[in-house]
Amino acid sequence: MFRGLTVTKSDDGVVSASIGQLDDSFLPEEGEVTIKVHYAGLNYKDGLCLNGLGALIRDYPRIPGVECAGEVLESRDDRYKPGDKVVMTGWRFGEIWHGGFAEKAKVKADWLVPLADGLSLRQSMILGTAALTAILGLQALEKCGITKDSGEVLVTGAAGGVGSLSVLLLAAHGYEVAAVSGRIKEAGAYLTALGAQTLVPRAELAEPAKKPLESARWAGCIDNVGGPMLGRIIGQLKYGGTVASIGNAGGNDLPASILPFLLRGVNVLGIDSVFQPYQSCVDGWNRLVAEFPLDRLEEMATEITLDELPEAGKKILEGQTKGRWIIAL
Repeated sequence: MFRGLTVTKSDDGVVSASIGQLDDSFLPEEGEVTIKVHYAGLNYKDGLCLNGLGALIRDYPRIPGVECAGEVLESRDDRYKPGDKVVMTGWRFGEIWHGGFAEKAKVKADWLVPLADGLSLRQSMILGTAALTAILGLQALEKCGITKDSGEVLVTGAAGGVGSLSVLLLAAHGYEVAAVSGRIKEAGAYLTALGAQTLVPRAELAEPAKKPLESARWAGCIDNVGGPMLGRIIGQLKYGGTVASIGNAGGNDLPASILPFLLRGVNVLGIDSVFQPYQSCVDGWNRLVAEFPLDRLEEMATEITLDELPEAGKKILEGQTKGRWIIAL
């Protein structure tokens, strides 16, 4: 038996979360590696799953939680043995497969990566999918030639998990960072401490552009919002500017003109951290250990318990969380 959180759906379509004891038989037989979960991370996608939104979970009951870190208990795969420390992200874990919001998880060996040297399990979840996504965003900017000398790089949704880590990561690499947030009053000092040199109120970019090309301002952007804001940012990119498109908290529709692409040669690169190949994930984690200011992680970490998770799931959807929230199990 183990303790975990499950979401269920009633006959009339109401999704609810409950916490209790689960039998080991609840875990998928197809899983090759059983993990004792030490920490899980809370992401926007988890908020959707906990509240029955986004159609991410189709089959109920389900243990949500798109990422976790822990220690191998049992393994049917030669790559892992009991006692190994591992990290699980991606592969629709917590959506179509029982996830990390429980004391145990059982997964396919191909989905796991060993805990990177120099990281603790706790640190791996403060970083989590958010940091892996942020490093992929940085790599997208680098691929398109955006350097620290190119000019200001914008980070939208900057007070959130991916946003906070992106600000810190970019600043650590010498970029001039402009942070966008709808909570400048509450989060401004926090973002400045992470390395943002300019604070941009969300309202400045929330309205659709009145013309297809605006004054060229941003060399690049790591965008967690999408929607009309992304369309506005595209029209403000400098020549050859690049957006790493990571999230859609602001909506799925993209009202944008083709002119910035034709007249300024801008780029919009989609970032997917869910189905990254094994070696790409390992390289990403190793780069985070080598280049990320790990001594700054606790500044953005909030630790909660499993019992506090349902309420936290509501807060992340309402934009009331800051930095990275992790669950100790």
